[in-house]
Amino acid sequence: MKGITKIAVGIAAAGAAQGALAEYFYRRTMVRQRAKVERTTKMAGTDWAQYKPLLEKRKEAFLMQQMEDVYVRAFDGLKLHGTFVKKDTKKVVICFHGYTSKGMNDFIGLSDYYLRNHYSMLLVDERAHGESEGTYIGFGCLDRMDALRWIEYVTDRMGEDVQIILHGISMGGATVLMTSGLQLPSSVRGIISDCGFTSAKEVFASVLKNMYHLPPFLVLPLADRMNQKRAGYGLDECNAAREVKKAQVPILLIHGEGDTFVPCWMCDRIYENCASEKKKLIVKGAAHAESYYKDTEAYEKAMDAFLGGIIE
Repeated sequence: MKGITKIAVGIAAAGAAQGALAEYFYRRTMVRQRAKVERTTKMAGTDWAQYKPLLEKRKEAFLMQQMEDVYVRAFDGLKLHGTFVKKDTKKVVICFHGYTSKGMNDFIGLSDYYLRNHYSMLLVDERAHGESEGTYIGFGCLDRMDALRWIEYVTDRMGEDVQIILHGISMGGATVLMTSGLQLPSSVRGIISDCGFTSAKEVFASVLKNMYHLPPFLVLPLADRMNQKRAGYGLDECNAAREVKKAQVPILLIHGEGDTFVPCWMCDRIYENCASEKKKLIVKGAAHAESYYKDTEAYEKAMDAFLGGIIE
């Protein structure tokens, strides 16, 4: 009887330890106040210091533009913030940033391309980021519904003949790919995803295995149940590789060959599953979100070819 008691106590202790581990990783990953940009930057492994002079120059030029704060209400009542740079044009790009970032960060480099080509730019703060409300990060699953509200905002403001491009980086890339599976208005002409992942579950599994050297089964099942209860969605409820099977707008996929944070195989799977017109650019030697800076010429050439076929 004592032996059975010891086994039961051991099982209970192991379960408690597993629960504590899942809670620890859940809070530092999914909860706004605990998810830190410094940790994300370290895990991504991209050497941004080498691009600092270029980024400072681009930021200085971008901040000289006339811009305004704009807001929409999400489907669940959250107040979402964006920064709108409006030009005298019917071409608009809605930009979705990466995990723990914000709208005014990730597209500073690319702003030169879009402004040079006479696009208005809407840089949104995704839920639980920047000046947008929210406690739990949406990882594209919730953000895709927010994207519909931003599309509606731009269409209402600019007119039915507006031509919209959705461009996302990292988590933003997953967001726009997941949005592709929804019914989109004709104003949305195309989607560009840079290093977007398939699902929160699969990118978490990759990070746990390759960076923390932990078997995903110790954390993910419990974390999934926590997220369903607290944030209202499952970690694999929405998967970009499944959503693009329903896509009806053209998609350009860009990924760095050397990306260890969001592995390149995710891009390959998304490309294989994509039902709409599609193009793919893999940038050799580029780490996470580095493709534009690693090979600017190839990146802009791919955008020229893609946008030239869908934007008037």
